[in-house]
Amino acid sequence: MSTAIISLNLNEFKHGNADQKQKFVQDLGEAYEKIGFVAVYNHELSDEVNENLYRYTKEFYALPMEVKMKYRIEGIAGQRGFTSWGTEHSKDSKVGDLKEFFHFGQNIPEALKHQYDYHENVVVDEVPLFNDYGLQAYAALQETGKYMLRAIALYLDLDEFYFDDYIQYGNSILRPIHYGPIHDAPKNAVRAGQHEDINLITLLMGASAEGLEVLDKQNNWIAITALPNQLVVNVGDMLQRLTNDKLRSTTHRVVNPPKEQWGTTRFSIP
Repeated sequence: MSTAIISLNLNEFKHGNADQKQKFVQDLGEAYEKIGFVAVYNHELSDEVNENLYRYTKEFYALPMEVKMKYRIEGIAGQRGFTSWGTEHSKDSKVGDLKEFFHFGQNIPEALKHQYDYHENVVVDEVPLFNDYGLQAYAALQETGKYMLRAIALYLDLDEFYFDDYIQYGNSILRPIHYGPIHDAPKNAVRAGQHEDINLITLLMGASAEGLEVLDKQNNWIAITALPNQLVVNVGDMLQRLTNDKLRSTTHRVVNPPKEQWGTTRFSIP
């Protein structure tokens, strides 16, 4: 059974009166101190972009492996393009995760490229709309993240715009993930081993199936879900370090489904 995390209306921060804005800030900060995860609605990601990115993500992962491997770029540690099954594993595990994924990143203006050592985004020829909707989602989540970080800054008694310059051309990544069907009993492998995110915050588009769990302060694993049209937003290691552990980077994982659901797939886009 999944636990519904607190849901916050981003419009109350963006367009509300002073009391509504302050309540959003306080509720957000308290939730991050308590569990490290919240859900937000009235964000910048439209239903159209959300639905179409999932549609074309599924089309991309349905391609033959030899086609997908064309989009694996050597020498950049997977920062752009495709990464295949079992390549990534959590920091305390020697077993690869049961997933494949693709990375989109910043499109830096030509005049500024000399300042940023980012690889160009990889374009998938076979599913062109995967590229289009991936970049649209990236921009929408970047904008949403900006407002979330402004609220966090106020909770920390910082200037509201403290984080703006850091994230404008920051090295954020959009990661459409495919957790495939399980054919044999995994030997200690799960879809994503327990870990903390290394970044400031993570924004997660609603997954296609359950499986996300977080570790609470009593060391109990709690299944987490968000309602449709909501984003899950959690604290990462960088923000925990910046706040001297006031806001905690919560340990989480994606567990394997029950055996009767091994034949199903799961898609997730953080």
